[in-house]
Amino acid sequence: MEQLREGIWRWEARHPSWSEDDGGPDGWGPEVASYAIEAGGRLLLVDPLAVPAHAEQLASGRDTAIVLTCPWHERDARALGERLGLPIYVPPPDDGEGEPTPGTVYAAGEVLPGGVQAFPGIEPNDLVLWIEERRALVLGDTLVDRGEGLEIPLTWLRAVTLAEVLATLRPLLDLPVELVLPTHGPPADRAALVRAIS
Repeated sequence: MEQLREGIWRWEARHPSWSEDDGGPDGWGPEVASYAIEAGGRLLLVDPLAVPAHAEQLASGRDTAIVLTCPWHERDARALGERLGLPIYVPPPDDGEGEPTPGTVYAAGEVLPGGVQAFPGIEPNDLVLWIEERRALVLGDTLVDRGEGLEIPLTWLRAVTLAEVLATLRPLLDLPVELVLPTHGPPADRAALVRAIS
């Protein structure tokens, strides 16, 4: 677990359902990122997987919530929420995709605990989180880095065109973003965000 700056920690873990079929030039690597972020006096555990002891120590005795960027990033959220008694905030589930993660459903345009704002991503339920206090954007699968910088994962688009996605994401450039936190790939800066969606 690494502290990126005051109030933001990141760790990586191998996704338990990853297989070689997921890899390749259009796929994603086995390691995915999770974050612990202090915002508005709360600690948010974002897309948690294999939560390290230090993150649990940060959560101990303080107002903490789990936030998912997309419903398929449940990872360890359900078990962690049950074990530590934490509320879970989750975007709307995909239709017919099994049992949804229990929790409070939120959508783009809403404000979450800690003043976190939800912006639309590449899908109606793949959301981008703006943590103004930390000048940070947390990305679900909207932008990824597979070794060549942040990009829109074109092969992951389902019912939208690239032009529609770019139009949806352009308002992010109006935010005073300093740090971009993808769940697939290393942290990036504002310049990388501009390159990816301009």
